[in-house]
Amino acid sequence: MRKFWNEFKAFAMKGNVLDLAVAVVIGTAFSAIVNSLVANIITPLVGILFNGVDFKNEVWLVRGVEIQYGIFLQSVFDFFVIALSIFIFIRLLGKLKYKKKEEEKVEEAPKVDPQERLLTEIRDILLEQNKNS
Repeated sequence: MRKFWNEFKAFAMKGNVLDLAVAVVIGTAFSAIVNSLVANIITPLVGILFNGVDFKNEVWLVRGVEIQYGIFLQSVFDFFVIALSIFIFIRLLGKLKYKKKEEEKVEEAPKVDPQERLLTEIRDILLEQNKNS
């Protein structure tokens, strides 16, 4: 039992597991923000475009049975808006990360000492002469 506990503790304390836990918590918080955006801003605006239609209230009546297709349409719409929001968020993060790497590359460009440059040129000339002779 002690071996099992030690293995579990080693697994649980790995960076990947902790990173995943943090990602789930942040993802849940981000999901609440996106759901609020969809429910409170985007859906009403789409409703205005479609003359105040709220997808959730749309139903078909078939032989006395209500088929609430509007809830399904709203879920599909919410999915696409959430997926688009996450895509845009990840894309922005990627651009920021790429920009930061470019700045680091520019800063890290090594300055060549003039003596070192001359020695490199002399070496290249000597190598060329040895090839020709």
